[in-house]
Amino acid sequence: MAKLMGKKGSKKGQGKLAALKSEEAMIAGIIEGSPDGIGVAVIRLDCGCRKMAAVDKEGEPASKVIIYRDSAESICDKCKKDNGAFMRVKEEFIHWVTPEPDEQTKKTIAEKVLGSRANH
Repeated sequence: MAKLMGKKGSKKGQGKLAALKSEEAMIAGIIEGSPDGIGVAVIRLDCGCRKMAAVDKEGEPASKVIIYRDSAESICDKCKKDNGAFMRVKEEFIHWVTPEPDEQTKKTIAEKVLGSRANH
């Protein structure tokens, strides 16, 4: 399995977002099931739920979108109703696998996947 980047905590490096310890197992599982994946888009919602999906080298989906909530049997009622609406996004980033793509490729993929307002 590919080595995942990022340490526990919400920030790494130059103020960039990184996977929390509680997110790392889900990210590893998504990557393991997505042979074409070079990263996992992580979207944290204001309700505490998260949406994740693997992305390939073209910025296309390499897995299904998974929505979950830590330590809960199911996602919240808001997410059940609106499927984690864009307006409720609190933080978003791509967790890259090693070896990471070059900075320009990462920026291009992040803008395609997350939009130009993304933290990348």
